[in-house]
Amino acid sequence: MSDERDWSPTEGGHTLGLLGAEGGTIVRDEVHPAGLRLTLEEDLSRSFHALTCGVSGWLVHRRFFTSEAEAEAAWAEMRPALVELALQLPPSGPKGLDPATREAGAKLGAFLARFP
Repeated sequence: MSDERDWSPTEGGHTLGLLGAEGGTIVRDEVHPAGLRLTLEEDLSRSFHALTCGVSGWLVHRRFFTSEAEAEAAWAEMRPALVELALQLPPSGPKGLDPATREAGAKLGAFLARFP
């Protein structure tokens, strides 16, 4: 599996400046070949920064910050944690009551508790 260095701009950087899912302007947007995405939006008129992370087939999680410094610190902390999480999840995605899916649920829960 890929590691933390394999992040690249989403759609070659063409998403930057677009309106994001939380209503802010996308200022950073990266994908990872393990099915990960990390997007940072901002709206300075509202002192608003939203960080959205996703693990394909498993998770979409949003966090909100009032300062750019907080959002950037969260980005730096979450980026390697997402790769670590992806390494622990079954690559085939959730499969009903499969024991691997149950174990993955605990790992996802731990990630969400770490990054509320």
